[in-house]
Amino acid sequence: MQRNTASGKFFVIEGLDGSGQSTQANLLKEFFNKKGFQTVLTKEPTIDSEAGKQIRQILDEKERISPTDLQKLFANDRKAHLENLILPALAEGKIVISDRYFFSSFAYGASDGIDLDWLIKTNDEFLLPDLTFILKVSPEICIQRIEHRGIGKTLFEKREKLAKVWETYKILPNRFENVYMVDGEKTKEEVFSQIENIVRSEQNI
Repeated sequence: MQRNTASGKFFVIEGLDGSGQSTQANLLKEFFNKKGFQTVLTKEPTIDSEAGKQIRQILDEKERISPTDLQKLFANDRKAHLENLILPALAEGKIVISDRYFFSSFAYGASDGIDLDWLIKTNDEFLLPDLTFILKVSPEICIQRIEHRGIGKTLFEKREKLAKVWETYKILPNRFENVYMVDGEKTKEEVFSQIENIVRSEQNI
C-alpha cells in the first residue's frame, strides 16, 4: 500500500454499522476546523461514481450480486474516490477525514466468506491512512442504535452479520500500522476524547 507523502493528512474512522463512526468523523472535522485547517469530510461508498451508485442499490437489497463482485465494485469506487477527491485535497495540504475506507472492505468482505488476503491484495495499490480509528461497539448495541434510527436496515445490518464483521475488525490493528481501537460504547464526547488524544500524540497537533 502507498504511504502518504503529501503535505495534507488522511484520517479514517471505521466500525460496525451503528458504532457512531459518522458522528466521530464530524467531531474530528470540527476539531481541525477550530485549529484553522482546511478540512474535507467524505464517506464510502461514495454517491458520485457509477460503482458507488450500484453499491447503494445492492446495500439497500434492490439488486443482488456475488460477494466477490461487490468487493470489486467497492475497489472501483475507492479508486475514483482517491483520484477525484482524496489525493487532490491532500496535495493541497488539506486534512481529509473519511467515514469508512478499505478496512470496511476487509471486515465486511471477510464476513461474506472472502479470503482476507485477496481483499487486501485487491486494495494494495491504494493510499494507507495516516491514522485509522476503529470504534469498538458490540453488535448488540449497534443493532439497538440502528433500530432507534427508525429507518430500514441495509444488507449488513443484522446482529449475526455484524458479529462476523467484528471478527476481522479486531485483528486489523495487528495487520496494519497506525490503526487504533477506540472504546465506542462511551458518550460521544468521551469517545472523541480518545481520538483527540491519539491525534495530538501521533501527529503533534
